[in-house]
Amino acid sequence: MKLEKAAAQLEALGNPTRLKLYRTLVRAGLEGLPVGSIQEKLAIPGSTLSHHLKRLVDTDLVTQERQATTLICRANYPGMEALVGYLVDECCLDSKCGQAAETEAA
Repeated sequence: MKLEKAAAQLEALGNPTRLKLYRTLVRAGLEGLPVGSIQEKLAIPGSTLSHHLKRLVDTDLVTQERQATTLICRANYPGMEALVGYLVDECCLDSKCGQAAETEAA
């Protein structure tokens, strides 16, 4: 993952409404949720929800699929895993920490 993409995703998740929205979709699992259900759960206006969903879709954190007249939103789990992986990829490369430090201390 490139630094710019990770930064854009983290910036998108830095908004409390978007973070709450994203966590709602993560909890929903692979089935996702229809936009109407998300709006009910979060109790936010449709235009506000659309704005925040667009940002999450644009940063590859959420996918959308139209099923007839219903728009289903899902957390993009591979995208989420890539972001988390990017954050922990190089953990402790420049110093001892975590399990390696605990093993030496014992």
